[in-house]
Amino acid sequence: MLTRRLLSTALLACAAALSGCARDRAPEVSYVLLNGQKASSQQWAGKVMLVNFWATSCATCVGEMPRIIATHNKFKGRGFDTLAVAMSYDPPAFVSRFAETRGLPFNVAIDNMGSVAQAFGPVQMTPTTFLINKHGEIVKRYVGEPDFAALHGLIEQLLAEG
Repeated sequence: MLTRRLLSTALLACAAALSGCARDRAPEVSYVLLNGQKASSQQWAGKVMLVNFWATSCATCVGEMPRIIATHNKFKGRGFDTLAVAMSYDPPAFVSRFAETRGLPFNVAIDNMGSVAQAFGPVQMTPTTFLINKHGEIVKRYVGEPDFAALHGLIEQLLAEG
Protein backbone atom coordinates (compact mmCIF):
# COMPACT_ATOMS: atom_id res chain seq x y z
CA MET A 1 0.00 0.00 0.00
CA LEU A 2 2.80 2.39 0.89
CA THR A 3 4.58 1.55 -2.37
CA ARG A 4 1.46 2.38 -4.42
CA ARG A 5 1.05 5.68 -2.59
CA LEU A 6 4.71 6.60 -3.17
CA LEU A 7 4.46 5.60 -6.81
CA SER A 8 1.28 7.63 -7.24
CA THR A 9 2.88 10.68 -5.60
CA ALA A 10 5.98 10.28 -7.78
CA LEU A 11 3.86 10.06 -10.93
CA LEU A 12 1.92 13.19 -9.99
CA ALA A 13 5.17 15.05 -9.32
CA CYS A 14 6.53 13.98 -12.71
CA ALA A 15 3.35 15.07 -14.46
CA ALA A 16 3.46 18.45 -12.72
CA ALA A 17 7.12 18.89 -13.66
CA LEU A 18 6.43 18.03 -17.29
CA SER A 19 3.50 20.43 -17.57
CA GLY A 20 5.85 23.20 -16.40
CA CYS A 21 8.15 22.45 -19.32
CA ALA A 22 5.81 23.75 -21.99
CA ARG A 23 7.84 25.53 -24.64
CA ASP A 24 6.98 28.83 -26.23
CA ARG A 25 6.28 28.76 -29.94
CA ALA A 26 8.60 30.79 -32.09
CA PRO A 27 6.79 33.85 -33.40
CA GLU A 28 5.57 33.97 -36.97
CA VAL A 29 7.72 36.57 -38.69
CA SER A 30 8.40 37.81 -42.20
CA TYR A 31 11.72 39.36 -43.14
CA VAL A 32 13.83 40.49 -46.07
CA LEU A 33 17.17 38.85 -46.81
CA LEU A 34 20.26 40.71 -47.94
CA ASN A 35 19.58 39.71 -51.54
CA GLY A 36 16.14 41.37 -51.34
CA GLN A 37 14.25 38.08 -51.20
CA LYS A 38 11.26 37.95 -48.85
CA ALA A 39 11.11 35.04 -46.43
CA SER A 40 9.20 33.95 -43.33
CA SER A 41 9.38 31.65 -40.35
CA GLN A 42 6.93 29.33 -42.11
CA GLN A 43 9.95 28.13 -44.12
CA TRP A 44 11.50 26.81 -40.89
CA ALA A 45 8.91 24.02 -40.53
CA GLY A 46 10.56 20.66 -39.91
CA LYS A 47 14.00 22.19 -39.36
CA VAL A 48 16.08 22.87 -36.29
CA MET A 49 16.78 26.62 -36.52
CA LEU A 50 19.41 28.84 -34.96
CA VAL A 51 18.23 32.46 -35.09
CA ASN A 52 21.01 34.86 -34.13
CA PHE A 53 20.34 38.56 -33.48
CA TRP A 54 23.55 40.50 -33.97
CA ALA A 55 25.13 43.78 -35.07
CA THR A 56 28.35 44.67 -36.84
CA SER A 57 29.10 47.13 -34.01
CA CYS A 58 28.89 44.35 -31.38
CA ALA A 59 32.35 42.98 -30.56
CA THR A 60 30.94 39.77 -29.04
CA CYS A 61 28.77 39.21 -32.13
CA VAL A 62 31.72 39.63 -34.46
CA GLY A 63 33.84 37.40 -32.20
CA GLU A 64 31.32 34.56 -32.10
CA MET A 65 30.51 34.62 -35.83
CA PRO A 66 33.24 32.10 -36.83
CA ARG A 67 31.69 29.62 -34.34
CA ILE A 68 28.19 30.34 -35.68
CA ILE A 69 29.55 29.61 -39.17
CA ALA A 70 31.23 26.40 -37.96
CA THR A 71 27.99 25.31 -36.24
CA HIS A 72 26.00 25.96 -39.41
CA ASN A 73 28.48 24.07 -41.57
CA LYS A 74 28.60 21.12 -39.16
CA PHE A 75 24.83 20.53 -39.10
CA LYS A 76 23.46 22.09 -42.32
CA GLY A 77 23.06 18.82 -44.22
CA ARG A 78 20.95 17.26 -41.48
CA GLY A 79 17.85 19.48 -41.28
CA PHE A 80 19.51 22.40 -39.53
CA ASP A 81 19.57 26.01 -40.69
CA THR A 82 20.75 29.38 -39.44
CA LEU A 83 19.35 32.87 -39.80
CA ALA A 84 21.39 35.90 -38.75
CA VAL A 85 19.13 38.88 -38.06
CA ALA A 86 20.90 42.24 -38.18
CA MET A 87 19.47 44.71 -35.69
CA SER A 88 17.52 47.73 -36.93
CA TYR A 89 20.27 50.19 -35.94
CA ASP A 90 22.90 48.38 -38.03
CA PRO A 91 23.43 50.13 -41.39
CA PRO A 92 22.51 47.71 -44.20
CA ALA A 93 25.71 48.53 -46.09
CA PHE A 94 27.78 47.46 -43.06
CA VAL A 95 25.79 44.23 -42.74
CA SER A 96 26.16 43.47 -46.43
CA ARG A 97 29.91 44.14 -46.38
CA PHE A 98 30.35 41.99 -43.27
CA ALA A 99 28.40 39.07 -44.77
CA GLU A 100 30.37 39.29 -47.99
CA THR A 101 33.86 39.64 -46.50
CA ARG A 102 33.25 36.87 -43.92
CA GLY A 103 31.56 34.57 -46.44
CA LEU A 104 28.52 33.94 -44.24
CA PRO A 105 27.09 30.63 -45.52
CA PHE A 106 23.58 31.21 -44.18
CA ASN A 107 20.77 33.69 -44.72
CA VAL A 108 21.12 37.18 -43.29
CA ALA A 109 18.04 39.30 -42.65
CA ILE A 110 17.91 43.05 -42.30
CA ASP A 111 15.43 43.94 -39.54
CA ASN A 112 15.01 47.60 -40.62
CA MET A 113 11.90 48.25 -38.54
CA GLY A 114 12.91 46.06 -35.59
CA SER A 115 9.75 43.95 -35.99
CA VAL A 116 11.57 40.59 -35.94
CA ALA A 117 13.49 41.52 -32.76
CA GLN A 118 10.23 42.79 -31.22
CA ALA A 119 8.40 39.55 -32.04
CA PHE A 120 11.08 37.49 -30.33
CA GLY A 121 10.90 39.10 -26.98
CA PRO A 122 11.79 41.91 -27.57
CA VAL A 123 15.48 41.34 -28.22
CA GLN A 124 17.38 44.25 -26.69
CA MET A 125 20.93 42.94 -26.31
CA THR A 126 23.25 41.45 -28.87
CA PRO A 127 24.09 38.78 -29.41
CA THR A 128 20.86 37.01 -28.56
CA THR A 129 20.37 33.60 -30.10
CA PHE A 130 17.36 31.29 -30.18
CA LEU A 131 17.41 27.56 -30.83
CA ILE A 132 14.11 26.35 -32.30
CA ASN A 133 13.10 22.70 -32.70
CA LYS A 134 11.44 21.01 -35.69
CA HIS A 135 8.01 21.78 -34.22
CA GLY A 136 8.60 25.54 -34.11
CA GLU A 137 9.17 25.70 -30.34
CA ILE A 138 11.89 27.80 -28.73
CA VAL A 139 14.10 25.34 -26.88
CA LYS A 140 16.80 27.71 -25.67
CA ARG A 141 17.52 31.44 -25.59
CA TYR A 142 21.11 32.59 -25.23
CA VAL A 143 21.94 36.17 -24.28
CA GLY A 144 25.62 36.64 -24.99
CA GLU A 145 27.85 34.04 -26.55
CA PRO A 146 26.60 30.47 -26.09
CA ASP A 147 28.68 27.56 -24.82
CA PHE A 148 29.16 26.07 -28.27
CA ALA A 149 29.98 22.54 -27.06
CA ALA A 150 26.69 22.44 -25.12
CA LEU A 151 24.85 24.04 -28.04
CA HIS A 152 26.16 21.35 -30.41
CA GLY A 153 24.99 18.64 -28.01
CA LEU A 154 21.53 20.17 -27.86
CA ILE A 155 21.38 20.49 -31.67
CA GLU A 156 22.30 16.79 -31.95
CA GLN A 157 19.42 15.92 -29.59
CA LEU A 158 16.93 18.05 -31.51
CA LEU A 159 17.97 16.64 -34.88
CA ALA A 160 17.45 13.12 -33.52
CA GLU A 161 13.90 13.92 -32.36
CA GLY A 162 10.97 13.11 -34.61
